[in-house]
Amino acid sequence: MSTSFKKNASLRLFLLIVLVIAVYLLLVAALVYVEKDSDQSALNNYSNAIWYSLVTLTTVGYGDIFPATIWGRYISMIFILTSIGIFGILIGQLTTLMTTIKENKKLGYSGTSFSGHAVIIGWNEFGWHVVDQLVGVGRQVAVVTNKKDDVDLIREKYNSKNVFVLFCDYNNHELIKRSNIEEAAIVFVNMMDDTDKLVYVLNLKKVFPETEFVVTLENGDLKNTFLAAGVSNTISTQEISSKLLASYMFEPDVATYSESILSYAKSDSDYDIKQLLITPNNPYNGKAYQDVFFDLKKRYNSVLIGITKRDKFGHKKLIKNPLGDLKVHTGDYLIIILNGKAFKLLKRVFNVEEGMVKDRRK
Repeated sequence: MSTSFKKNASLRLFLLIVLVIAVYLLLVAALVYVEKDSDQSALNNYSNAIWYSLVTLTTVGYGDIFPATIWGRYISMIFILTSIGIFGILIGQLTTLMTTIKENKKLGYSGTSFSGHAVIIGWNEFGWHVVDQLVGVGRQVAVVTNKKDDVDLIREKYNSKNVFVLFCDYNNHELIKRSNIEEAAIVFVNMMDDTDKLVYVLNLKKVFPETEFVVTLENGDLKNTFLAAGVSNTISTQEISSKLLASYMFEPDVATYSESILSYAKSDSDYDIKQLLITPNNPYNGKAYQDVFFDLKKRYNSVLIGITKRDKFGHKKLIKNPLGDLKVHTGDYLIIILNGKAFKLLKRVFNVEEGMVKDRRK
């Protein structure tokens, strides 16, 4: 809604209120005028006339004061009829207000308090699968869609404690803020065309420069272009599917294992790959990678396969199963293959949730 439209609406409301007050005062004055010469009327002063008009307009009607002249009764009829209209308007406005509040809440305009969550901008069948995986590992998700029909479908399937849905135009950055995008750990731009994704990320990056983005690409050759545009991670759907297909053709057991650990562990016996942050109080903080490797295997039957560190510029670097005396420090991420049971134990030891967290140091 434009600023000029809001100003015009406010001006019209102000003029309407002034007109209503003016008409009311005019009627009160007229009532006093026609009743002042009657010996049987108590409506010969403004105090009584205002009292009478109020009890009439509010439909209380005590009957302690009433008009004695024929013209006074005509004016009273105006008050009575007006009271019906006023209450009809009030009830209508109240109903409209309650409906609007309920509708705005359903469409996400009340906002969300999610923090460290994932924001998915754009909704399709692929979005369903992504949210299923995120919710499965206990992550909160804010979905932004420009299709109103999607809202009811998403709200029916997911609990509002886990999934928040916002209906808005993707270019309405003020409404996008209702998804608490500035506190999100990652934003997934889920649009169909690679060019649309690139343009959208560039525009959104101007408004939310600290936000980290991830996209899927149909054309893997555009990966470097997206990384240069500020996208944290890109995934080529064709590249992943072709690699998995080739693996199934010649190493089906490897492919089956790879596919199973890419999804979340649904039971204690299912295996998964987790990424866990090292905090200052972590028992492995300051220890050698090799020592952590053997301890995790011995205590939790879990396999440490890599570590993510930051360079002096703050850029993250994944080191796969390093050799030597590499140390584990605060802010590092350990990449671990483990089952559901081991994850429950490690989550208590590490005192963190899985996955990347919002970087507050920027």
